[in-house]
Amino acid sequence: MRPVRTGQSALSNFRRRSGWFAAVVLPAVLTLAFIPLKEHVAFANIAMTFLLGIVVAALVGGLLPALATVAISAALLNFFFTEPFHTPFIADAANIITLSVMVAVAVLVAVVVNRSAVRAAEAERARTEAALLFSFARTILFEDNPANRLLAKIAESFGLEKVALEEAGQHGWQTTAVALGPASAITKTVDVQAVQVSDGVRLILRGRELAGDEWAVLETAGFQAVLALRHQRMAATAAEAERQADAAALRNGLLSALGHDLRTPLTSLRTAVGSLRDEQLTLSADDKSELLSVADESISLLSGLVDNLLDSSRLVTGAVRPNIGAIDIEDSVARALRSVPGSDDVKVAIPEGLPEVRADGGLLERVIANLVDNALRHGSADVTLQAREQAGTLVLDVVDHGPGLVQGTEQAAFAPFQRLGDRNVTTGIGLGMSVAKGFIEAMNGTISASQTPGGGLTVTCVLPAVDYREAVAE
Repeated sequence: MRPVRTGQSALSNFRRRSGWFAAVVLPAVLTLAFIPLKEHVAFANIAMTFLLGIVVAALVGGLLPALATVAISAALLNFFFTEPFHTPFIADAANIITLSVMVAVAVLVAVVVNRSAVRAAEAERARTEAALLFSFARTILFEDNPANRLLAKIAESFGLEKVALEEAGQHGWQTTAVALGPASAITKTVDVQAVQVSDGVRLILRGRELAGDEWAVLETAGFQAVLALRHQRMAATAAEAERQADAAALRNGLLSALGHDLRTPLTSLRTAVGSLRDEQLTLSADDKSELLSVADESISLLSGLVDNLLDSSRLVTGAVRPNIGAIDIEDSVARALRSVPGSDDVKVAIPEGLPEVRADGGLLERVIANLVDNALRHGSADVTLQAREQAGTLVLDVVDHGPGLVQGTEQAAFAPFQRLGDRNVTTGIGLGMSVAKGFIEAMNGTISASQTPGGGLTVTCVLPAVDYREAVAE
């Protein structure tokens, strides 16, 4: 938006200069044009033509140039076109009346035209100010960081070098938000001015000297800046409260789930290790191998539980920062399945020629591993992992044919500590699906669950596919 100049005259400097030029030139030109014709053209007609020149001067330059045109035109009409010629006197009373009426009409026309120009300029200025304030209001409602963005708009709109919002505190005035204006606003002579918004808030402006009428607009803008700052603080407080609520829910759910879900593998691990260390027990090689297998499986379960807990904590605190790149889905699936116990029987159906997916390799592997592990634990051994391309995206389905979920509870399965539809006693604190959802959304993808035809659950992940045409263009 162009800078506001609410203190300017209704007419620009160019128009005022043009008006004064017309005030001098138009009467002179009309005089030179009518002198050879004054014996053939009635005085009233000549006077009306001069009146037209006065109107032009009023339209171009406003009131003062129009009044100057009236005076010059009256003098020239009297001197060159009324008898006795070339004298300040008028012999014919009719010419006196004509000239007087012309002067009166010219003055009235000049006043009306000037007022119309002033009203039009004020209306345009009001429209500009309204559009400016509306733009400020939109910034408060829709910008993520409204206070600083609003100050930047104020600096840009008023052609200022710097705008700051200050609040009164225990140690004096403190800057709470600041923004720099455009480079074109930087001047050698800098004026620092303050707009008092309220007793404890003010705008500090650095740049050109402000015109008189601009202060009212800036006071309104200052109030909007205060609203923007409060909105920004409320949004930050709400976000922090939401994070704390999520963290509290995570802690409460963890405490309620730890009793069984962590105790089971710990008990198995303690029993296996205790048996191996008991010197009074005589164990065969097969017995030792079985106990070591139990210990190894328990450690793997504990490791998975701890990984999901750490990932959930990262998601709650917003610490997940994906490193997005082009990832081959087949390689990610192969690496993910190697970390999932019992995944040897998982059917993989990935056709050749699929595009690469835009994702973080590590996060994508965790998603696949969690979904497959969840399907094996709570579904059945009959698990299929398939991929396909669809409308510029890559779709990954993890399909099981187990008991599935109750109709309408599919999306609830992605909430933390949910173990909907369990039919058996399994370890796990219900974070695998929640972590998968958080990671997929962090990579600009979507995840959903639906009923598998014939029974079971299908979890579908959709991620952006690499567009090879864009890659070539780059």
